[in-house]
Amino acid sequence: MNAGRICGIHLLAFLIVAVWGTTFVSTKMLINNGLRPVDIFFVRFLLAYLCILPLAGRRLFARSLGDELQLALLGLTGGSLYFMTENIALQYSYCSNVSLIVCATPLFTTALLGCFYKEERLNAAQTVCSVVALAGMALVVLNGHFVLNLSPVGDMLACYASLTWAFYSLGVRRLRGKYPLLFVTRKVFAYGLLTILPAFFFFPLQTDVILYARPLVWTNLLYLGFIASFLCYFGWNVVMERIGVVRSTNYLYFNPLVTLFTSYWVLGEQITPLAVVGTLLILGGVYGVDRLRAVRLLAGYRWRKTDKRKGGMR
Repeated sequence: MNAGRICGIHLLAFLIVAVWGTTFVSTKMLINNGLRPVDIFFVRFLLAYLCILPLAGRRLFARSLGDELQLALLGLTGGSLYFMTENIALQYSYCSNVSLIVCATPLFTTALLGCFYKEERLNAAQTVCSVVALAGMALVVLNGHFVLNLSPVGDMLACYASLTWAFYSLGVRRLRGKYPLLFVTRKVFAYGLLTILPAFFFFPLQTDVILYARPLVWTNLLYLGFIASFLCYFGWNVVMERIGVVRSTNYLYFNPLVTLFTSYWVLGEQITPLAVVGTLLILGGVYGVDRLRAVRLLAGYRWRKTDKRKGGMR
């Protein structure tokens, strides 16, 4: 992959995380207008599924039962279970607690991937940079308000949300190259919709046509369904395939950063000096992880090249 394509993939990763960082504000607007998290998730994934259906080919199922079950787990972990655990956690715990725990997803993902794939492991220096980015993310989330209270139920659910996304990343990694990405993304939406259906026994789907007809409601649902789900989920799977799960997941540290500035512009929330410091730590930490990985790969390439020359001389 040439330098131009690599830069393009990294730019795509940042744009996707930027979009996901704005979805908090969009979801907040929908909730304020009478929709619940389960309604929002169902409609956004339904829209995303309808958008991707004509593009994903005629294949209905995977080539094996094991792969089909893996795709079902992707829909569960990267769809319904992730969103439900995160949203329910907000009902029991403080937003700051949930944000801090969920945004630690890159560390969970790195640890999980390292157990299965040696090439995805971080060295000591990269781990330090990742922790620096995590510390910066904490400052951004708290935004100068150091009020944290333990809530065992909510905080545990937030941990589950982080772990489900880590398992989603692992599942995508295991299916790399076996199926077209459009097919994989379509199955994620399909199984996400199927696995959310039992929730409607407890929270019946909102069917008020007048509510959905409000311009603010349908525009935000279109934004969440078409851009934040259809385009971003497919794009994220492309990013993970091209630059690896660990490098792409580190971009999630930018999520609260984008939310911070979006809240400032849209909701008028203040940005403190500590949040600015946190921004710099995030930028430095993510850059450090990626830069050190590039150096390590280059060193490995040179070592292999030198080793081949020595072998040829013998």
